[in-house]
Amino acid sequence: MPTYIVAAAAGRLHSDMKRAIASGITKSHSDSTGAQSFFAQVIFQDIADGNHYLGGSPLRSDQIFVHGHIRAGRTLQQKQLLLERIVAVVVDAAKTSSRHVWVYLSDLSPSQMVEFGKVLPEPGSEAQWLQAMSEEERQFLYGLGLEGAKSP
Repeated sequence: MPTYIVAAAAGRLHSDMKRAIASGITKSHSDSTGAQSFFAQVIFQDIADGNHYLGGSPLRSDQIFVHGHIRAGRTLQQKQLLLERIVAVVVDAAKTSSRHVWVYLSDLSPSQMVEFGKVLPEPGSEAQWLQAMSEEERQFLYGLGLEGAKSP
């Protein structure tokens, strides 16, 4: 459901930082929205030197960008909490200042998204969505071995 793309200068984030950021974003999303954590994915993009400009000039700071694509229907309070938690996660894991962390959330209509072969539910309807799946499909999701991927 949510997809978070984390972009930073190539080599800026090592594997332990990426693991901590991915885990922290996943937990932040689940805690802020109530969605099970196995829906969240975090994708890292390394930006090669000379491929990032700010104000028309090559970037000369330690910016880390997070762009989250989430289902529409979350409250303003949920989104603000999520933004704050993501900034804190990235600051802690990347050992940087909050001024270097930029986070954007984009709402997408669930009716225009397909994951695991199914059109996504409205926020708050995840349990019914899961129950409408076959036992085999549910076990596949629960078997991903991810934190929070437990049978209801």
